[in-house]
Amino acid sequence: MRMPKGGGMGYVLIPRDGLEHAAWLSVHGKGRRQRMAAEFIVYILRRARERGEEVYEKALEVVEAGRARGSMGLAGVKGREVEVNNRKHVVTVVGGAAELDRSQSGKPLLRIKITAEVDGVKNSYTITFGRYSKDNKISGFAMARADAPGGKEADAERLAALVKALTGKEPWTYHMKDGRIAVICGRKHLDGLARYAELAEAIAKWLDGAV
Repeated sequence: MRMPKGGGMGYVLIPRDGLEHAAWLSVHGKGRRQRMAAEFIVYILRRARERGEEVYEKALEVVEAGRARGSMGLAGVKGREVEVNNRKHVVTVVGGAAELDRSQSGKPLLRIKITAEVDGVKNSYTITFGRYSKDNKISGFAMARADAPGGKEADAERLAALVKALTGKEPWTYHMKDGRIAVICGRKHLDGLARYAELAEAIAKWLDGAV
């Protein structure tokens, strides 16, 4: 996000991750760091409003995502109903964790592991996030299991229902040439997952590059 400096001459680039972290500190930080972060967020939102409603709304969206980091628990997702492919599914999360890793080429990865019961079928899923494109766009991938009840199509739909139940947003489903099915998440899904206390710290570290 670009924000005007002082008298409006020139711009200061504020990375989304940095603004989110400041918003998180403004709520969950302690002492002087919390006060400074809160003052910074007030300043940023004020300057954003001066630049127009569209700029303000974008800044507020990032700030709210940061404030919400770690504010929920996975155990709170119990019997949650969501709709995927015009079919209703019931999701209950059993547990989950996040861990930092590296690919064979040395790129930082984030693995989100969730155990859940969807429509009475219990399974464990791993969504691996990375920055795969030249523009460092964040993407997360999980593969449906062919040996799951109902086969890979049913497993992919249950996984999509789980992601939607956790984040409020349905992921994309991609049928690969080799017959496998990938469920794909983006940055907004990661922001949704960061609301959960069990996942928030690892997500923040990965976004900050501390791998």
